[in-house]
Amino acid sequence: MPRNAKKARRLVADGHTYRWTLRHRHDDGGPCRQILTLHREPGGPLRLVFTEGADRYVPGGALLGSGDVGFVGGASLNLHEPGAVRALLDAAKAHGWQPSDRRRVEVDGWTLLEAAAALREQNAGKAPHDVHGAGSASALSAGLSNAAMRSGDASRNTGSPRS
Repeated sequence: MPRNAKKARRLVADGHTYRWTLRHRHDDGGPCRQILTLHREPGGPLRLVFTEGADRYVPGGALLGSGDVGFVGGASLNLHEPGAVRALLDAAKAHGWQPSDRRRVEVDGWTLLEAAAALREQNAGKAPHDVHGAGSASALSAGLSNAAMRSGDASRNTGSPRS
């Protein structure tokens, strides 16, 4: 039975239990955003926001896998993978986030991505750019933006779309 996408997932790290969710948002016609929220009781939530932009990608087209975020030609992670979430948690803590702090904290996820991808590489034995899968790599190496992929303008795409 598939898991309920709206139900928080459980992650145990350093003897503490965290709940985490991943959401995709479009606000008022703005760019795509992936929002990863981590929460430990007691404490306030940490929201890592990945906003689509120049040389950055978030899912939003048929050529990208759900949960893939990264820099074009650089570090990337799949936010559905617990190991990637753990790496982002460790990077956030290394950059000063206190899980026991009761206030909500929102962070630009791009500031943690490269450090988290490096941690993921160390922990999983995979290169950070190999985490997201072949379908994403082919679309990104062709230089397509999320908007171009969503609009169906694949004239520059030399890779094959994911099925």
